[in-house]
Amino acid sequence: MQPLNTTASGATELLSSGGDARILLDPDSGLNQYHSTPYPRDVIAYASSTANDTSADAFARVLELTEAGLDEYPGALEAMRVRLRRVFNLDREIDIVFAASGTDLEYVPLAGVMARGQSGVHNILLGADEVGSGCIHSARGCHFADRTPLDIACNSGVPLEGMAQVSLVDIPVRTASGEVRASREIEADISREVEFAHGNGKHTLVHAVHGSKTGLILPRLDALDRLMKRWGGAASFVIDACQVRIAPEMVSAYLERSAIVMMTGSKFVGGPPFSGFALIPPRWKAMASDLPLGLARVFRRPEWPSDWPGATCLPDTTNPGLQMRLEASVFELERFTAIPIERVERVIDAFGAAVEDCLISHDQIALVSPCERGYPGEAEDHPLEMRTLVTLDVSSLPQARTFEDAQALHRRIACGGIRLGQPVRCRKLEDGTWAGTLRIGLSMPQVVALAALDDAAMNDALASDMRRVAAALDLAY
Repeated sequence: MQPLNTTASGATELLSSGGDARILLDPDSGLNQYHSTPYPRDVIAYASSTANDTSADAFARVLELTEAGLDEYPGALEAMRVRLRRVFNLDREIDIVFAASGTDLEYVPLAGVMARGQSGVHNILLGADEVGSGCIHSARGCHFADRTPLDIACNSGVPLEGMAQVSLVDIPVRTASGEVRASREIEADISREVEFAHGNGKHTLVHAVHGSKTGLILPRLDALDRLMKRWGGAASFVIDACQVRIAPEMVSAYLERSAIVMMTGSKFVGGPPFSGFALIPPRWKAMASDLPLGLARVFRRPEWPSDWPGATCLPDTTNPGLQMRLEASVFELERFTAIPIERVERVIDAFGAAVEDCLISHDQIALVSPCERGYPGEAEDHPLEMRTLVTLDVSSLPQARTFEDAQALHRRIACGGIRLGQPVRCRKLEDGTWAGTLRIGLSMPQVVALAALDDAAMNDALASDMRRVAAALDLAY
């Protein structure tokens, strides 16, 4: 057991350690750069698409664990692997890699395919603006910050040792006007890129997205099946499900297709910022070469399966901050999955109704579509979990016309105690500038709290919150 400071301030310090600079708290405001905290606060928070404050229950769990003394790092992470397999109904053969952020997770599938192409790897991202800015660097095998989770100084944009031969292409998921591109179009774009890479001696890593910043799922599962059948061993697939707005059945569907599934504990899951984990089908380890040596600057040995090829190059040290962030996240996952699905549906329906009544019904607010045109029915293109996230076009508001205006508004209302998801570049105005947007999303701990109320109290709580959001946006009725 590792003795630790068991006060609230000690737990806060622990939860904001062991990551890159994004996790650090401003000494004056007590907030990180996403205006969130690793401790509970009394604020209106619908920011699960960006980052959460830690719930009071999860923070109490962290205090309980630190008071008892942390378990040894390898055993603690192995126990969390068991718990995650239980949550997602996974076989024991599914490997799990832990990371200090979703951005760091991008190194995992790259490491698994670095030796498969004579001339390196061609990495295909979908909608880089909708999956995270740092991924542009890590998906090329490069550092994305000035320090790693091991507190090693580095230069953003410089390749990690052993990961220099990576090319990257970003395929857009929306048109310039903001409409969702057809899955068939994206499938064709991916095929052209795989064909190009294969002709140049490169192995292709194809990203699909299950829950982008605006809730997109692209390409569709049938398109993935066609791509896998056509390209066979020339391409490997990874699913960016970092928002974790995904049902266990879909997780299994992807893993059965030998695709890695990447998730984070700090979005819909509602855990402290930052943590991540990758679910890895068995064929990846069977085909993997030794880990690139550069990963020894990013990962610790217990964070990878002990029998992964080359894992001994990683330092056998600990990251108690990441350990506790993961503990809090798995705690939230387990609480959420214990709720009957019928009750979860009632909460999500009530959330949608409150957003519609208080925000989308206003003539200055529009909904940014999360679905591809041409497919009937929301259930097929917009599953239940994805309906916990709504993207608002607020560009008709004078104070939020452009993306930069919306960023300023987002910061302003966050300082006033109302946290929403960050603006995202997903549609353009007639003059070519990015339109102002904001996002409103439920988190697992919010669903847990709302599910404990009777229907009338639940509806009142959501309507009250949405009216306060409307007031913060200066919406006039």
